[in-house]
Amino acid sequence: MNLAFDPMKAAHSLSVLLCLIFTGVCAQTKIEDLAALKQKAEREDVVAQYDLGAMYAEGIGMPRDYAEAIRWWRKAADQGYAPARSNLGAMYANALGVPKDDAEAVRWYRMAADQGLALAQHNLGFMYANGTGVPKDEAEALRWYRKAADQGLDLAQLNIGLMHAKGEGVTKNEAEAVRWFLKAAEQGQAQAQYFLGGMYANGQGVPVDEAEAYAWFKILAAGGVEKARERLEQLTKKMTPDQIARGRARSTELHKEIEAHKAKK
Repeated sequence: MNLAFDPMKAAHSLSVLLCLIFTGVCAQTKIEDLAALKQKAEREDVVAQYDLGAMYAEGIGMPRDYAEAIRWWRKAADQGYAPARSNLGAMYANALGVPKDDAEAVRWYRMAADQGLALAQHNLGFMYANGTGVPKDEAEALRWYRKAADQGLDLAQLNIGLMHAKGEGVTKNEAEAVRWFLKAAEQGQAQAQYFLGGMYANGQGVPVDEAEAYAWFKILAAGGVEKARERLEQLTKKMTPDQIARGRARSTELHKEIEAHKAKK
């Protein structure tokens, strides 16, 4: 019974969810404060411009309007604000409010990545990994992923794990894949948790440890991930009561560690 993922079928993960790099102000802005926010934005307050764009993109207090979001983000980007530049890249990459233009997406991602924004570094790495808007270059993809991963971005850690699992841009090394998956999984990254469960179940890059595999699958199953629930059922059939008890205890321990890590963010 093979409970592991097939690394040759695992695709790189791209985060285009703009909320991942919102400053947080937009989500807390009350509708009655919208007029004041607009006034600040019109006075060239870069954070206000960014947050106003975020509100238009999410439809907070107004109808969703990607074109208007882009207008305000461009104003912030012109002042050098890295999150706005990264979001413009996402809009061009996904044809939101503008025609799809991968080269333009790369241009905006690169500006923000050069400023040190982790999500932009990750997304630029993704573009290199897939040859989207730039010639495919796995070594360059890995270089940008590493910059983002060194800042703690779980998506970058996940994708570095995938590159080691698949031998993309590096020599295939399942033990190194496990190390990177663990970094992402400990932050609550679901795909990394799923991959870890499979690798522990089958001894890919680590000795077989069914209790550890059980623990990771159980965390995901508790969160409603159906595929993990199915894997958990399959795994349970071949485990002893003692192994199951250890798996449950380990799952509780991991859950506490993950929640503690989230609380520090």
